[in-house]
Amino acid sequence: MPTVTVFDYGFGNVRSAVRALEHVGADVTLTSDRATAENADGLVVPGVGAFAACMEGLRAARGDQIVGRRLAGGRPVLGICVGMQIMFERGVEHGEEAAGLHEWPGTIELLQAPVIPNMGWAQVTPPAETVLFKGVEDERFYFVHSYGAREFPLEHDDTGRLKRPLVTWSEAGDGANADRFVAAVENGPLCATQFHPEKSGEAGLQLLRNWVATL
Repeated sequence: MPTVTVFDYGFGNVRSAVRALEHVGADVTLTSDRATAENADGLVVPGVGAFAACMEGLRAARGDQIVGRRLAGGRPVLGICVGMQIMFERGVEHGEEAAGLHEWPGTIELLQAPVIPNMGWAQVTPPAETVLFKGVEDERFYFVHSYGAREFPLEHDDTGRLKRPLVTWSEAGDGANADRFVAAVENGPLCATQFHPEKSGEAGLQLLRNWVATL
């Protein structure tokens, strides 16, 4: 049974994440203990609220160091909601900029959609090579957010020097007024979802099951 640590740094729906991961067969620990988080087969970084506040809380718990050490060693990390956003270079909210973890280039910014927050169930468009969405490519997932990554620069690298991450997209709003944003990223040991798999019914559980199977 793979061991998974849900990192408890004060920001996130940690109890629901723990229950969902246990349901799909992981041995789950909820903690901010550094050794436990570094040594687990998988680390989940949740997040709700403001980008800057999440980053402050993560740094206070040394989560930035834990994530960095794990990824440097090729050890899996899964970010959820703001836990995905903070993997980017920076976030801009209410005109204030905060630095993220710089795992991916790009900016988390306000969605340009008719209705904010973007809340509810929506379909996603994963790439053909996806592992996370295997078996649930056509399903809907639960989102609740006002900010997101509206571009993903690494997706367009054509130099051959980098293995391009697998990016899944979704849209806030309908028709001509819809705003496209990053719904998930699969990038070697680092995966992340803007939506909440732990709140996305059987489709979300299958996605978590797929991730746990890679550990």
